[in-house]
Amino acid sequence: MPMYLFEASYSPQGIEGIRNTGGSRRRDAVADLAAGLGGRLESFYFAFGDVDAYVTVELPDNDAATACALAVNSTGAASIKTVPLLTPEEVDAATKLSTSYRPPGR
Repeated sequence: MPMYLFEASYSPQGIEGIRNTGGSRRRDAVADLAAGLGGRLESFYFAFGDVDAYVTVELPDNDAATACALAVNSTGAASIKTVPLLTPEEVDAATKLSTSYRPPGR
């Protein structure tokens, strides 16, 4: 099943929600979201800096990942950047594909 990294940046409203209910409740909500789409939460970490949380989730496909991002972004409490993660074996398979590419200016 594909793996995705979600980088979450909380709005002031979202940060207030975390202050009121705690970090573990936020993690559990994300786990429930993933499970409802046929996936599972692998990790959830809060962080310092521009990104407030890093979350890795295993989901069935890009449609499920998009549904997660839309659900979170639509609340206004956080904005999500979605990064599809590739296994080394997926990269191995990609290197075996025949490609035709002409760089700019040639």
